[in-house]
Amino acid sequence: MFTGLCAAAVTAATTLLVLGQDGTVGGTVTRAADGEERAGEPAEREAEQDGSGQDAPPEPTYEEQLATATPVDPDLSGPGSFTVVPGTEPGAGRGTELTYRVEVEDDLGLDPELFARAVHTTLTDERSWSHEGRYSFERVDEGEADFVMTLASPGTTAEWCAKSGLDTTVDNVSCDSASTERIMINAYRWGEGSPTYGPDLVREYREMLINHEVGHRLGLGHVGCAKDGDLAPVMMQQTKTLSSGSATCRPNAWPHPEG
Repeated sequence: MFTGLCAAAVTAATTLLVLGQDGTVGGTVTRAADGEERAGEPAEREAEQDGSGQDAPPEPTYEEQLATATPVDPDLSGPGSFTVVPGTEPGAGRGTELTYRVEVEDDLGLDPELFARAVHTTLTDERSWSHEGRYSFERVDEGEADFVMTLASPGTTAEWCAKSGLDTTVDNVSCDSASTERIMINAYRWGEGSPTYGPDLVREYREMLINHEVGHRLGLGHVGCAKDGDLAPVMMQQTKTLSSGSATCRPNAWPHPEG
């Protein structure tokens, strides 16, 4: 009888309370007959938390990332070399088919994946140039392309735009360098937006940049604000102003805002 009780005591697992440094109960540890200690539920829950003991915050959504400004030196001049952002995506339209590649200047400090996603999401939106299937923009990452969407420092943007006779140093803007393969998106403007859109419309400003410069690649020129209070035409130079004469328009990112 006594022998059996001893055996049971040896084989049974023992549950101990684990005390924290302040003397409070912090969880349980189960010590099995083989001497190994196994953590209880409180330790498992702790593994799901960050180092502060709080639940880790959710990752920001694409929309939140695109709406968040990033400081960029307006006088930044990068190395002038570019890296292709990997990835291919089909076009959304049924009409004129165009291919494009996404490249970002090296050492720029901006998120290349976010830029690439923004370009394709914008161009395939029904409010963009794909409206009613008129154009189909296919993203490629190798071989020939009809144009290259390029995110570059203000200095490098100015160099490439000058190849097509354009001066982007005035107001630090972007351009379609039409005599080259590149559409140049100025990293300063991409990062910080413009006073005409303000801090609450960073996402809309970035979408406008993409649509505006691709519109030039499609052969469209600048237009002004036709009527006070209207949405600005996407081909208006909205980075510089929303006014034409006595008419002032509202910010607008899309060639077909009605969708």
